[in-house]
Amino acid sequence: MYRLLKAIPIAALASFLAASAFAGDLLPIKFTLDWKTQGVHAWFYLAKENGYFKDEGLDVQIDQGEGSAATVTRVISGAYDAGFGDVNAIVQAAGTAGISPPVMVYMIYNKAPLALFTKANSGITSIAAMSGKRLGSPAGAAALRLFPVLAKTNGIDPGSVEIVNMAPNLIEQMLVNNQVDISAGFTVTSYINLFAEGQNPDKDYRWFFYSDYGLPLYSNGVMVSRALVRDHPDAAAGLVRAVNRALKEVVADRQKAIDLLLRLEPLLNAAIERRRLDYAINELIATPEEAQIGLGDMTDARLHTAISTIVDAYQLKSTPDTSDIFDRSFLPARVDRRLPAE
Repeated sequence: MYRLLKAIPIAALASFLAASAFAGDLLPIKFTLDWKTQGVHAWFYLAKENGYFKDEGLDVQIDQGEGSAATVTRVISGAYDAGFGDVNAIVQAAGTAGISPPVMVYMIYNKAPLALFTKANSGITSIAAMSGKRLGSPAGAAALRLFPVLAKTNGIDPGSVEIVNMAPNLIEQMLVNNQVDISAGFTVTSYINLFAEGQNPDKDYRWFFYSDYGLPLYSNGVMVSRALVRDHPDAAAGLVRAVNRALKEVVADRQKAIDLLLRLEPLLNAAIERRRLDYAINELIATPEEAQIGLGDMTDARLHTAISTIVDAYQLKSTPDTSDIFDRSFLPARVDRRLPAE
């Protein structure tokens, strides 16, 4: 080792030692996505590639996920320190005896992408018109579990709708083939799947967002473990700052973000992922409420209503407080959480 060090020029050696010392000062964070790498994950990868996590003293490892709800399970298990997942799954965990769930610290999907959708020529122009029709969805899917609440909220008997269970990969296909009249799903997936199949999801399909019909739910955001909040609160705040910084940059230059993803994941379809990214930003992130309260935040009143909805739908043992679910103390100032267009 001594001979090796002697062979290294003094300036290079100093740089090497400084870099090594700096790397050793970074706090390792294991971060799980909600699914396989997609356009809607661009801000996380940009924060890593551009050094924003490192600027906050963090060494973030990003792993692909197995579902929005699975993110909560992964963080609860201790396998991950943080992740991108569904706030409603946090509510389910918090309302179950003996489970200490992660806490949401930065909401990204201000509008939940849960929706019913049907062909534009189906004649189904309202939720009330769904009585007597066939509704397709995977058994246990969040959109299906919440359908009875949605139906009752809109004055129809959920029992008047025939439920057709299907595999997740058939949600769009069975509707396209007229095997069901309506499908229930996650729009950021189904919208893009229809587009990928050569359909026009805007012109040829009608969408009924749960949030527009009495179920004002939030959805995916950044959650962290209770241990991280307790032991490294500065790291939780730094993680949020880095993601917030990157998200604004992605919105400002979306194609640059897609180009970055393609360098990291060359097998991605650029057109599909750009369409997915645009859809998520335009429909789920840049909402009227976001314009009022800024990126990352939630209103206590709406969150309280959303918690009650989830408790009723899943018959949970207890009703968590909003403070059990969301901690806004890690958010940057409102002025720093404005979208570029605002």
